[in-house]
Amino acid sequence: MFDQKLDETLLNKLHLNADQKPVLDDWREFVNKIQNPKRTVTIGLIGKYVELPDAYKSIIEAFVHAGAKNDCKVKIATVQSTTVTEENVKDKMKGFQGILIAPGFGERGFLGKIITAKYARENNIPFFGIGLGMQIAVIEYARNVLNLCDANSTEMVHSTPHPVIDLMEQQKGVTEKGGTMRLGGYSCKLEKNSKAHAAYGRTEVTERHRHRYEFNSAYLAAFEKAGMKATGYNPETGLVEIMEIPALKWFVGVQFHPEYSSTVLHPHPLFVGFVRAVLSVSLCL
Repeated sequence: MFDQKLDETLLNKLHLNADQKPVLDDWREFVNKIQNPKRTVTIGLIGKYVELPDAYKSIIEAFVHAGAKNDCKVKIATVQSTTVTEENVKDKMKGFQGILIAPGFGERGFLGKIITAKYARENNIPFFGIGLGMQIAVIEYARNVLNLCDANSTEMVHSTPHPVIDLMEQQKGVTEKGGTMRLGGYSCKLEKNSKAHAAYGRTEVTERHRHRYEFNSAYLAAFEKAGMKATGYNPETGLVEIMEIPALKWFVGVQFHPEYSSTVLHPHPLFVGFVRAVLSVSLCL
């Protein structure tokens, strides 16, 4: 469109003057990398809204950005989480060099996501969990590593004896959900020597949130003793924002939504780091 002088046409129609010519070097480089990728990887996106084309649009676009940054094409294969079982999970995940469990609400497809997280962890497949995806990873770890067989989120089972995911204390008496969600940007302090810190290259970031339920810090010591670490937390409230398993190649869950702030010229660091980890695994296969 620039080569066809669309920008000049619009400026003339609006009777506006341009002080300088736009510099599109970064955009041209991005397009070149999209059109001429050096490698291709396939990442499985596991969610319950996969039939809706735009349900995970921000995540898919963030992978386009991160792929270009890593000189590769990221192919996304969606899997309906309601169809995943213990018996078919190996076949469902066949051919994926990385797995992302998408955010969402509600119980539908919940078990399939837990089975997926377990498969990724046990097979050391690079894993990224966003929002509910992070909570799923926590619940799976509690059940199968901490041996808290009935561990759950109180969103799913209000009376669970092990609420590893729970409402913040100040929200427990609130019944109107919409206005009580943790929305907008919140600070997150990052632990050094973590995957998150390596991706961001900083010790504190601000990320966007959209959720009510949180990691229950009463269980944090047990998780960390068993090998799943809190590597990001809100400096004001102490709420856990990022959980990782350091012993694995890449196993990161975040409570916030990094996909919301990824752009062509500024791909989100966590997506870039995740794709880089996926690439490193695929090169070893």
